[in-house]
Amino acid sequence: MGKLLGGLAVAGAVAYGGVVAYLTHFDHAGAPELSVSSPTRHDPVALAAFNVLREARCDYCHAAHTTLPFYFHLPVARQLMASDLQSGLRHFRVEPVLAAFEAGTAPSVEQLSRIEEVINQNRMPPTLYLLMHWHAYLDEAQRHAVIDWINQTRRTHYATPGVAASFAAEPVQPIPESVAVNEAQAALGKRLFFEKALSGDGTLSCASCHALNKGGVDNLVTADGIHHQRGPINVPSVFDSGFNASQFWDGRAATLADQAAGPVMNPVEMGSHDWAGVADRVRTDPSYVAAFQSAFGNDTIDRTTITTAIAEYEKTLITPDSRFDLYLKGDAGAITAQEKRGYDLFKSVGCSGCHSGVAMGGQAYEAMGLEGPYFDDRHAAYQKVDNGRQNVTGEASDHNRFKVPNLRNVALTGPYFHDGSATTLEQAVRAMARYQTPDHAISDRDVTDIVAFLKTLTGKYQGTPLDQISAP
Repeated sequence: MGKLLGGLAVAGAVAYGGVVAYLTHFDHAGAPELSVSSPTRHDPVALAAFNVLREARCDYCHAAHTTLPFYFHLPVARQLMASDLQSGLRHFRVEPVLAAFEAGTAPSVEQLSRIEEVINQNRMPPTLYLLMHWHAYLDEAQRHAVIDWINQTRRTHYATPGVAASFAAEPVQPIPESVAVNEAQAALGKRLFFEKALSGDGTLSCASCHALNKGGVDNLVTADGIHHQRGPINVPSVFDSGFNASQFWDGRAATLADQAAGPVMNPVEMGSHDWAGVADRVRTDPSYVAAFQSAFGNDTIDRTTITTAIAEYEKTLITPDSRFDLYLKGDAGAITAQEKRGYDLFKSVGCSGCHSGVAMGGQAYEAMGLEGPYFDDRHAAYQKVDNGRQNVTGEASDHNRFKVPNLRNVALTGPYFHDGSATTLEQAVRAMARYQTPDHAISDRDVTDIVAFLKTLTGKYQGTPLDQISAP
């Protein structure tokens, strides 16, 4: 009996070793490749990072239409792994990163941060995967190769002028002191931003929901529109919105001008019926005619010129020189020891995986409830807006996915989330840990320290601290 069991064990080991050897060959044969003309072949830092992602075969779970190993197609394994594959695609898509390697360009701020997050947390590749793919285990040298590439890419493509050299590769960068704008259009846009004639009954302006003395929001759960109708979703801040890759929670507006057009015609928001009528109301003020002539070289007043001007003004609504920005620029005493610990936690817990870049958000879409049943636990009925970006694209993969909110001036912009369900920063931090990170829970002290850090993000608008701006 002992010999039989021993023989079976040896046979099993041989079979297991044979499968692992086969999979190693299969993985290498089908791995992503760079073309002979790819610039990455001549960049040793980028090439080393590409080879790590190639060796780990991140594309198995994080890219669509990849040819998978044989065991993914076995009857029982297929069912067991289907949810893992779906989860992998929901968490991260590697195709844009591989395309950037091929082109020799930089992945997005958010893509770099997401990769950095899982490397630093040593979460990928997962243990069960490594049981069958021994070669995919990443040693310290490989992990350092990926981090070195991320740091090089940030320093080269994303570091803000004026950032201290020691912070040039941080996931968060200080807000620039200025941005290029058309001054005449911005001046006109400022008038239009506060112009109530844009609304159907002359009672509301853009500033009604995006109050500059309230952090660029209205501090309501959802917006209060024309005839006091309640909107379905929380108002994002207008401050620093020019740094966003798209506008609105669901990203349906590609530009600030597109965004400016939406509320004007929305029957629940500003309630105008047509742009010809809006233009006629604006034109009744003769000074506007001269202002449009100055801004655009003609006196055309229509949707395009109105929204272009508003967008140009909104580009000026930047809030540099927060205490945290000063810290990133080299002032070590600008934030306290507790706030520094909060920033370290912000990174180690995984917050910076999404909230990165100049605006600390606005660069990508993320699923609400990525790591937990947010909508099941929420004490509110499910609504169409909770579908998120799926309402725009119609894609199942975009279900419950929203644009990552900008965290600049976040201490002033509550309540939080697309549904306004978190009334305090403490609640928001706990909910993010519970529903967006794999660790699910953090200590009371950690929450306190992260909140302390978030409060350092309040910047200045035209030299005035944002929490000291008076109502117009």
